[in-house]
Amino acid sequence: MKTDFILQHTIYEIDQIPFIEHPQIPIAGRSNVGKSSFINCLAGQKKLAKTSSKPGKTRSINFYFLKKLKGFLVDLPGYGYAKTSKVERQKWARLVNGYFSKNSHKIKAVILLVDSRILPQQPDIKLYNYIQDRGHRVVPVLTKTDKTSMSVRSRVQNFWFDFSGEEPILFSAKNSLGKGKVLELISFILKQD
Repeated sequence: MKTDFILQHTIYEIDQIPFIEHPQIPIAGRSNVGKSSFINCLAGQKKLAKTSSKPGKTRSINFYFLKKLKGFLVDLPGYGYAKTSKVERQKWARLVNGYFSKNSHKIKAVILLVDSRILPQQPDIKLYNYIQDRGHRVVPVLTKTDKTSMSVRSRVQNFWFDFSGEEPILFSAKNSLGKGKVLELISFILKQD
């Protein structure tokens, strides 16, 4: 499935958050989990979302309009980066809370990107519970599978399945593993009313 991704809004402050009537799927994950690479791979573009080797670079909420599906993928700031100041982390948390409060009625599901190389940590579980408590479906996607041994990946995959009841999607931006499956799922979710 090919679709056009258009960066329509970049939001840094809570009062800039738009009220959007189109269906939305936020993408959440810890800093350095590969959210930008994930978006670029799905879009088939190398520089749509800015990538960096330094964690914590996405400090905004980015709204990508999917033209053919008439919905949005919403790239949320990463969490869990220790070198970011407490004030900055609190600002991001307020921004994300503001987004969920303002657009909750149009959120169809949340894609939670998790690193396939490590078992979930407290911030991953905390975010999962936050999303669940708000009544949204969480779709776990395991990133960087090309860098993971099968045994480690299997342990992480089994944890997420047992914990969430959702079969995690294996994904690699490097070799596009899981790209088709994710795009089909996005299409299915955004078309539901």
